[in-house]
Amino acid sequence: MATDIVKIGRALISVSDKAGLVELAGALGQRGVELLSTGGTAAALGNAGLTVIDVAQMTGFPEMMDGRVKTLHPRVHGGLLAIRSEPAHQAAMIANDITPIDLLIVNLYPFEATLKRGASFEEKIENIDIGGPAMIRGAAKNHDDVVVIVDVADYPALLDELARNEGATSLAFRRRMAQKAYARTAAYDAAISNWLADEIHETAPKWRAFGGVLHESFGALRYGENPHQSAALYLTADTRPGVATARQVQGKELSYNNINDTDAAYELVAEFDPAESAAVAIIKHANPCGVAIGATLLDAYEKAFACDPVSAFGGVVALNRRLDAAAARKIVEIFTEVIIAPEADDEALAIVAAKKNLRLMIAGALPDPRAGTLTVRSVAGGLLVQDRDSGALDEATLKVVTKRAPTVSEMADLRMAWRVAKHVKSNAIVYVKDGATAGVGAGQMSRVDSARVAARKALDAAAAAGWAEPRTKGSAVASDAFFPFADGLLSAIEAGATAVIEPGGSMRDAEVIAAADAAGVAMMFTGMRHFRH
Repeated sequence: MATDIVKIGRALISVSDKAGLVELAGALGQRGVELLSTGGTAAALGNAGLTVIDVAQMTGFPEMMDGRVKTLHPRVHGGLLAIRSEPAHQAAMIANDITPIDLLIVNLYPFEATLKRGASFEEKIENIDIGGPAMIRGAAKNHDDVVVIVDVADYPALLDELARNEGATSLAFRRRMAQKAYARTAAYDAAISNWLADEIHETAPKWRAFGGVLHESFGALRYGENPHQSAALYLTADTRPGVATARQVQGKELSYNNINDTDAAYELVAEFDPAESAAVAIIKHANPCGVAIGATLLDAYEKAFACDPVSAFGGVVALNRRLDAAAARKIVEIFTEVIIAPEADDEALAIVAAKKNLRLMIAGALPDPRAGTLTVRSVAGGLLVQDRDSGALDEATLKVVTKRAPTVSEMADLRMAWRVAKHVKSNAIVYVKDGATAGVGAGQMSRVDSARVAARKALDAAAAAGWAEPRTKGSAVASDAFFPFADGLLSAIEAGATAVIEPGGSMRDAEVIAAADAAGVAMMFTGMRHFRH
């Protein structure tokens, strides 16, 4: 039977992050807690004038092998694992001169931080903690008698607990800390194992683990996709720039849907090199409702907005360059949920600040659209893991399959349409003209329907802008997968497309190509599909 209240008489402290260390140890010392410690932690405590016993003195063995071996000793693990109410355990402790350890305070070597800063292989290996996780797991297993603290943020909670219980801890507190301890070692080992899998190019290891830490700013979200769903955002060891690691300058807290849409927007806009052109993507419900490139962000935004001004209301805007005042002034003219950019000018910050609820995210950099990271999705009973879609047009396999080749301007629009289609839910059809989307058809069960939805939106946009005809007239169109029949292509041609890009590979490719030739349309095959579900 577990004892509810356990008095703290002895603590072992061994920490990599020394924030708050001296203050915590000093408070423990004032309560008469005996302090054990190791290496740099013991030195820091000693230098602060605190009385501390070095673990090497307790075990009778010095730290060795560059500090790799210091706490892996029966007097340490026996003191953590011994069940105080078990006579045999008590006898073993007496026989082997083992004294109990009631409190373990450990934070691990900073492997995740080492990984993020791109250290050498050898340095990463040296930042894999061994003794720390072993002690943490032992203390957490024996939480009936031992409390384990793995997070600097929990130091105040520990001191409050000791104050409430006159130097003791409750079982409820110890169990809460034990859960956190196991989660910490699980996330730590997940980061190490996934890094090693990547190093040895193992794409499908037998055991795969993913772990993260609750985002300090976002944390537990108000709710998930809907108010009856709980949700939270966790950070992994992934170094990819984006919404999870961006700095929120202002605005309300981000919702689950905001985060999902902002991620989609930023991944899309990163397809366009800021050195070549400014680019803007406007996202609604994870699909683009307008994407454009231009000489300036203002130019790109106005062209993107014109594609679907109705859907842009309440959308997420992503930019591939530093947000400037001209673009900021235009964006805030309508209700916008989130703006995300690599940086922002001071004047732009002041303009956005007038819209207090508008979230502004500064990501610091653009993600590399060609980097081969993983995406993870839960399914009933498992995790579905794949490489991120980092595919791009391959000039070696890109080929003209019709009698007419695309013109230079058509080719530029085809390339853009293909980049955008990669980020549109399947079935995806994207019309582009003069560096801007003219219509986007997303998530339809039929490719014909996607072509028609996009054309319908182009008609609506033309009516809203007062144009004589929709911008699908004379456009280039991309299909994320092959046309299984000619009907989808014919719908695109009917909308005004004069050039088409698609993967090819259908049993009826010849029929589709013949239809394109009959209409005088240029068509290119990429040999690569971009399904997005």
